Amino acid sequence: MTPCLPSIAVIGGTGALGTGLATRFAAAGYPTIIGSREAAKAEAAAAAIAATVTGLDNAAAARAGDVVILTVPFASHSATLAAIRAAVAGKIVVDTTVPLVPPKVATVQLPPEGSAAVAAQRLLGDGVRVVSAFHNVAAQKLRTGSPIDCDVLVCGNDRAACEQVIALARAIGLRGIDAGPLANSVAAEALTSVLIGINRRYKVEGAGIRITGSFGAAAE
Repeated sequence: MTPCLPSIAVIGGTGALGTGLATRFAAAGYPTIIGSREAAKAEAAAAAIAATVTGLDNAAAARAGDVVILTVPFASHSATLAAIRAAVAGKIVVDTTVPLVPPKVATVQLPPEGSAAVAAQRLLGDGVRVVSAFHNVAAQKLRTGSPIDCDVLVCGNDRAACEQVIALARAIGLRGIDAGPLANSVAAEALTSVLIGINRRYKVEGAGIRITGSFGAAAE
């Protein structure tokens, strides 16, 4: 008997990263829900991916998902978290947010809390298991469905939650690396600005990262 896969709710799923992740999870067989501030916009984005993908407003999507992935711009981070806080109690929330502050998005600019993920944990409370991941994966590469030569740094204070997110990354063709506690998310978040600068200077299409060295089976 095939085990049931958890449903994945992508909040802010009409954006580039959200659409890319939703596309990958739907293709991997996960029940996938796209959330947006406007339900009609979410429904249109869902229909463009697959008939099996559902579109709802952000709060309804957060309630429907077993695992909730936040893919909103930093400017919308706090407001979106406040809107879904009641709906994500007891769940894993995967925060992909990078604190980019236009126009200097290639310059690292971290929030007072140290990182967006730490701010998310404070806003949502201890009853929510916040895990940070998917910061350094190019959205356009996720949408292609082709293999991606990029690792995913996964940070969180709940090891079981981190392991589940690593398994989700593996399911969509990426290698998740346990990068330690949630405070370490600052490294992945800051690295995104560095990669944006590299993309611009060297005209690279979606530079990513690979962690070198030998890993045991648990990390593969």
